[in-house]
Amino acid sequence: MAERNALLRPTKIVCVGRNYAEHARELGNVVPDRPLLFLKPPSALIGPDAAIVLPQESTRVEHEGEIGVVLGTRLRKAREEDALAAAAGIVCVNDVTARDLQKSDAQWTRAKGFDTFCPAGPAVVTLERLPVWRDLEVICRVNGVERQHGHASDMIFGIPFLLAYVSHVMTLEPGDLVLTGSPSGVGPLAPGDVVEVEIPGVGVLRNPVTGPAG
Repeated sequence: MAERNALLRPTKIVCVGRNYAEHARELGNVVPDRPLLFLKPPSALIGPDAAIVLPQESTRVEHEGEIGVVLGTRLRKAREEDALAAAAGIVCVNDVTARDLQKSDAQWTRAKGFDTFCPAGPAVVTLERLPVWRDLEVICRVNGVERQHGHASDMIFGIPFLLAYVSHVMTLEPGDLVLTGSPSGVGPLAPGDVVEVEIPGVGVLRNPVTGPAG
């Protein structure tokens, strides 16, 4: 089994679906009028260079490069203008998704929750060392070819709003990880691929892809 990411020990991984309009449209979905939340289990988390293992249960697994926010302090029922102060920093994340199972199941737990389906790293970089959140970018490459390139300024719901919104649903604890959505360009992964998620100023997360475990 792949090793857990030593950088992160979240009690929960909170994800936001369809937070870039073009990504919602490319999958044939409407743009939501409020954040669409779902969870990944902490057991899905792996670190840099650990393998994404394609499960036997799926015939189409896709990458979703995202900007991740790591909580530094407890956040509960926060105001939007106060929420960002609770963040410890930003990390590169890949919201790996079994797309066929996402379409067939009534909810997304199985499609998003397989072991190795949440690579994150290589470092958590504090907000003080980065541009303002609106200027953050996320880029995803497979075998060196760019597939996704998004800007936080294109998010439907910005990072401070998302943190505050989630905090009114569930208390965010130090170490918890919030994924802020994936830009358009998602695509399939195959055994032998190497997928990279880059946030300029944060780093490059690299993970090989392997076939189903026997």
